[in-house]
Amino acid sequence: MLTLTDNAVTAIRALTSQPEQSPETGLRIMGQGVPPFQLSLAEIPAEGDQVIETNGARVFVAGDAAEALADKALDAEVDDQGGVAFSVSPHPVS
Repeated sequence: MLTLTDNAVTAIRALTSQPEQSPETGLRIMGQGVPPFQLSLAEIPAEGDQVIETNGARVFVAGDAAEALADKALDAEVDDQGGVAFSVSPHPVS
């Protein structure tokens, strides 16, 4: 199962805790089973999504991406302007 780094948890919580977002909002990862994956905010998981919850951060992984991401870790970096860039590591990182 995809794991989330502390940086990813912090970034996802920041994105999903905006006043206009539902409390159940999560980051949804979709794709055709290979990179690049598409990311979007979703209020609820779609049918067949794998739901990952870590320290208040919710990620919904579409079935077509779940297998490709099963042994990976999602990380995030925030730039000087506050933009978030997500990346996938081949091995879980702390």
